[in-house]
Amino acid sequence: MTAVKALFGQSDMLWGRLFALALLLALAVPALQAQSGSQNQQQAPAKPQSTEDIPDTPSTVQPPVPKPAPKMEAPPPVGQQSTEPASTPESSEPQKPAPPPMPPVQTIPPGSMPGTTPQSSGPKNEINPRDDLYKISVTTNFVQIPVLVKYKDGRRVEGLLPTDFTVLENKKPQKLTYFTSDPFQLSVAILLDLGMPDVTVQTVNQTYSSLVGSFSPYDEFALYTYSSTVSQVTDFTGRPERLTAALDSMKLVRGNNNGPPVLGGPLGPQPPMVNGIPVGTAGPPPVYTPPKEAHVLNDAILRAALDLSKRDRTRRKVIFVISNGRERGSQASYKQVLKVLETYGIQVKAVVLDSGALPVYKQVEKIHHVFNQGYADILPKYVNATGGGNILTELSRNAIENAYQQITSEARNQYTLGYSPKAIATSSAYRDIEVLVVGHGKDLSIYTKSGYYPTPSAH
Repeated sequence: MTAVKALFGQSDMLWGRLFALALLLALAVPALQAQSGSQNQQQAPAKPQSTEDIPDTPSTVQPPVPKPAPKMEAPPPVGQQSTEPASTPESSEPQKPAPPPMPPVQTIPPGSMPGTTPQSSGPKNEINPRDDLYKISVTTNFVQIPVLVKYKDGRRVEGLLPTDFTVLENKKPQKLTYFTSDPFQLSVAILLDLGMPDVTVQTVNQTYSSLVGSFSPYDEFALYTYSSTVSQVTDFTGRPERLTAALDSMKLVRGNNNGPPVLGGPLGPQPPMVNGIPVGTAGPPPVYTPPKEAHVLNDAILRAALDLSKRDRTRRKVIFVISNGRERGSQASYKQVLKVLETYGIQVKAVVLDSGALPVYKQVEKIHHVFNQGYADILPKYVNATGGGNILTELSRNAIENAYQQITSEARNQYTLGYSPKAIATSSAYRDIEVLVVGHGKDLSIYTKSGYYPTPSAH
């Protein structure tokens, strides 16, 4: 019995070992089949490849050797086109057309310029000689004319068209190429005469606020004073507060405490006389000559004109004179100053005060200068020649303030005509200008400049 149990126990152990061995074989067979199939796929490639396209197996010892770069063919020389057909890769994309050949690049020796040939390499190029290289000619033959048209009663004539105007230059009609009635920005040089009697200067001092208020926010202005010399008080500015401050400082300046000189009578400068002979002398009475006071009006206008010539050309340039119109002792002559005014298109406008505003005094001035105190007819000449309009002769404060408004308004609102002369000016000879308004009767007053000096051509 014991032997039988031992036999059965060994049999169970044998069967257990056999079962485990069978299980291991069942698991190992599919793995061997899968490994065999993968090896067969590696050994049989789908498509034969060139040995050059198959990369080497990376080594665990050193990095792989890089493939040599493909050889690049040298480009053809500049200006020449290659005759060999371009190689195209094996692809389905269409072949792109070759770019156009680059034009030849011409180099020049150092120190030379295009269009020229050095003296050592040959004759000079006759097509583009060095003397004519980069030479640009500009002819400045455009003429601009401000025109003020008034009725006989002083009202401005508005609503005129280009067809209403006829412009004659040296008696020859010109074709207008520019016309506008729009207002212009102003550049104004104010000339204040401090050589007038003090009572007149103090009257002018009360009108300074109206003078500042007569300008628009787009204008610019500068202040000058003159008597025996010319001084610039402020540079050109568009800030009214600067002009106001400068004019307020002028209120502390006094004018001359004199009027027309007294040559005789009890108030005269002669000593006491007995029987027509000065007391204490035995000879004839001395001849008294009043002192000669300088009123350099010409120099003042010239100084202002030269400064205005540097301002923006798009502005209308005006010299505004507040004076009694006296001129004496200037270094510049009337003709010299007028040439500068007409060359740069500068208008002169004026408010004449004191003795210059008296009708009787002006009639005497037509004969000769009075009391050896200078001339008073030069300022009207400036105004008429430059198209400044009427000279306003005022005596009262209100009249002076109204004159300020009228002058700035007329300067800003004028007809502006422009043309190019048919005969281009080749010299600086003076040219007369006459402006006519047709179809509106003869009761019109036309104010414009009487002529101009053409500026030379710029190269």
